[in-house]
Amino acid sequence: MFSRKQLAKLILPLVVEQFLAMTIGIADTLMVANCGEAAVSGISLVDSINILLINIFSALATGGAIVCSQYIGKEQPENARKAAKQLVLITAVLSVAIMVACLLSQRGLLRVLFGSIEDAVMENAVTYLFLSALSYPFIAVYNAGAALFRSMGNSKISMYASLMMNIVNVGGNALLIFGFQMGVAGAGLASLVSRMLAAVFVLYLLRNQKNLIYIEHWMHWKPNFDMVKNILRIGIPTGLENGMFQIGKILVASLIATFGTASITANAVANNASSLVFVPAQAIGLGMITVVGQCVGAGDFKQAKSYMLKLTGVAYLFMVALNVLMYFCIDPMLALYQLSDETAAITREIMIWHCVAAAILWPAAFTLPNGLRAAGDVKFTMAVSVFSMWAFRIGFSFLIGKYMGVGVLGVWIAMFIDWIFRIILFAWRVVSGKWKNRQLV
Repeated sequence: MFSRKQLAKLILPLVVEQFLAMTIGIADTLMVANCGEAAVSGISLVDSINILLINIFSALATGGAIVCSQYIGKEQPENARKAAKQLVLITAVLSVAIMVACLLSQRGLLRVLFGSIEDAVMENAVTYLFLSALSYPFIAVYNAGAALFRSMGNSKISMYASLMMNIVNVGGNALLIFGFQMGVAGAGLASLVSRMLAAVFVLYLLRNQKNLIYIEHWMHWKPNFDMVKNILRIGIPTGLENGMFQIGKILVASLIATFGTASITANAVANNASSLVFVPAQAIGLGMITVVGQCVGAGDFKQAKSYMLKLTGVAYLFMVALNVLMYFCIDPMLALYQLSDETAAITREIMIWHCVAAAILWPAAFTLPNGLRAAGDVKFTMAVSVFSMWAFRIGFSFLIGKYMGVGVLGVWIAMFIDWIFRIILFAWRVVSGKWKNRQLV
């Protein structure tokens, strides 16, 4: 159903988009580094909350994209347009509710999640959380719109939106952090403005009736509960999976906070730097949702399985190449963060371990299951992911990191064990064929 040229046209802009999306958080951390390690730590703690909520919004967007992709595969564009409108509006309502909840409980939320942290870290975290919360509706709506364009096979729109976000964010950071000396507040404000512009940009383009999927008459919205149910059948399990995953990461971040500021900063920097190697594999996973979703909508399970395996193989090629490159760039990258000797040593050790494990394990653990989700097999992926997260990543983090005294490196080793368990079950599921005949429409 898809030629190599079509796959490249879909995936290459997604690679650029994912890289640009990743650099927003990295730019905030890197450009605020001259304000001290307390600022870096404050941003990193709030980012764990942001990532949790962004993943919930992305889960809803994924549900809508899969439903629309399957309608496109069935050659029912009118139903795809109806589902798209339901997606955007329920996403907007949910995100506004979450924004209000976060704004009303900032300091208390941070205390509950991260316990007793240094006062300087807390003040920076409160400032960054306030501005981040204001951006949640814009992030959610942007994710929904970008997912809809991807379901049509048009990934250039979200790439252009990400490019705009980065230009505004980096320019805003430079002006507000260095020019007006606003520190963490400057980083948060620049991110807020960039996300607002991206949401408006995507919504404006969705009005174009030349698109296969377009949305008109925004103020005339009637809930279509069957379509909402189909979106939520993907969105809720995926959201629970992503939500539990991020809650687990927050609990792990709470554990790391007990190891001291050097470990908090090392973990934040290692996460930021190592996240770059995931970009192509994540982009391929997003592309897999469109490709496998349309194959399943058309009832062609043989091609769906073939694309799952082929695209995961391509993800491995990128992961190996980028992790080899990352290994040789560790020291130059660490120099950019102006770390103390103790923090730099901890970060270097973590990143060396990560380069090896990610190249061997990550695509099969995270790119491959996107094919199962696109086929509608979300309950299985949710069950595996949630169990593995709590049993291995969290349980072994406390066992290896705290009780065995390995420290923050033990948390990362526990993560690698989690990846291995996922691979075993996801690979079995694909080979078994039990994911078939679970389409939504």
